[in-house]
Amino acid sequence: MDDVRIHLPHRRAFLGRVAGLGASLLGMTGTATAERGLDNPRIRIPTTPGICVVPQYAAEPFLRAEGFTAVEYADYREISPSAHVPAGEADIALDAIGPVVTQIDEGQPIVMLAGIHLGCYELFVGEGVRSVRDLRGKRIPVNGFGGPQHVFLSAMLAYLGIDPRKDIDWVDIPFPDGMQLFIDGKADAYLGFPPEPQELRARRIGRVLINTSTDKPWSQYYCCVLVAHRDYLRRYPVATKRALRAFLRAADLCAQEPERTALQIVERGFVANYEYAIDTLQHLRYDAWRTYDPMSTLRFYAVRLHELGMIKSTPDKIVANGTDWRFLNELKKELKT
Repeated sequence: MDDVRIHLPHRRAFLGRVAGLGASLLGMTGTATAERGLDNPRIRIPTTPGICVVPQYAAEPFLRAEGFTAVEYADYREISPSAHVPAGEADIALDAIGPVVTQIDEGQPIVMLAGIHLGCYELFVGEGVRSVRDLRGKRIPVNGFGGPQHVFLSAMLAYLGIDPRKDIDWVDIPFPDGMQLFIDGKADAYLGFPPEPQELRARRIGRVLINTSTDKPWSQYYCCVLVAHRDYLRRYPVATKRALRAFLRAADLCAQEPERTALQIVERGFVANYEYAIDTLQHLRYDAWRTYDPMSTLRFYAVRLHELGMIKSTPDKIVANGTDWRFLNELKKELKT
């Protein structure tokens, strides 16, 4: 019997509903069999509290179609899932670009394989903040220095002429208490990711100053990317390619069938609110992997973070030490339709 360990409910309902879609979108006749045998049937993926990483949950039936018989979702539910990859607790992870850049800079054994989607972050502000300039001296909570919120927002502010090292009153506070601080009026701004923006809008709290789905230049770059452990890639290149193909097909599923995908992840227990899930899936760019350049995203953020002194490596070194585009380039040709 297949070994699939998931620490969340409703797996059977999810698989039953996605089976038909998976079969129609896979189109795999001759694809997996044309490659040599799967070199590792096991893969471990960390979970996260964000809705935006839906492709990693929707990927399971595609992973199984690729030959993986041991698909393990580790229920860490932490804000930076890619940290579990160099720690040896996961093989592959979908995470925000910020911590990926900093981990590559630190020499962690992770390799960026592809960009997956655009636009999950939204910067909410309170009364008295009308522009980015008004954020100088303001309180902004983040879940740890060097975490996704801190790194992403630091790069954003630096691009807009604010020095996050001295112009911002950062509040280091555990997730999800940062949003509550903003709700209580004890913070002036908050950088949220799904389902947080959906909740803030539903409760009519604050207003959106920057939406990375629509506002340039953020809408031109990936917010979340796929990384793998360097040793997993080296030892199991076939499994790595097949896993990437499963993730890309799952991203297509999110773009083509957002309503049904939202229902599936709610039934499965990854997300509690269907309305928040469908809003996320309908507004984020899950089809971007076909046309957007992940190297441009990596360079864009590496430049900002290097200028700030948050990373020591040059952008060229980050790209050289932490990327492998071979499989993505092959799959872009293979998955043209």
